[in-house]
Amino acid sequence: MSATESSETVSGAPAAEAESPAKAPRRVRRPSKPDAVLAAAVETARAGLLEVVPAEQIGTYIGAFPDAERLVTHRFESLRPGYNGWHWYATVARVPRGKVATVCEVGLLPSENAVLAPEWLPWSERLRPEDVAAEEAAKAQERALSDDDEAADQAQTGQDQTEQDEAAQDEAAERSSDPQTGAQEDR
Repeated sequence: MSATESSETVSGAPAAEAESPAKAPRRVRRPSKPDAVLAAAVETARAGLLEVVPAEQIGTYIGAFPDAERLVTHRFESLRPGYNGWHWYATVARVPRGKVATVCEVGLLPSENAVLAPEWLPWSERLRPEDVAAEEAAKAQERALSDDDEAADQAQTGQDQTEQDEAAQDEAAERSSDPQTGAQEDR
């Protein structure tokens, strides 16, 4: 008797059948039409939005969209500045055999017409040769301006020093030519 035969006899089933693959998880079926109770809960959805959004930012009702069994999302036009083409949403649910809708989640989603930021790119991919050339030109211009400012400051400092030296020489010359001033200083 071989090792395979002995394992079949002990377990009572062939070894190949004992190692059957795990069953795939059951797919959740998305309903084609919304739950009637939840679809009628438009005012409940609007009230849920009003808890977090000012009334003047909520526009016209767009519709109810089924997400799962007893789960519906209501959408409203967004009037928030800077969010043209976006929709406010409020997701509502109910318990089995329940007749009361409960707000689960509220938020803001882009529609097909929404203006979105471009897809993020790493810095190394965003940098283009013309960007580098423009940056280098700006740095060169900045250096030239700072060099001009520095030269002007040095010229001004030199001129100020020359004026101070001339004033000191004039003052010394006046003292030496005026006998009274010279005499008063000696005392």
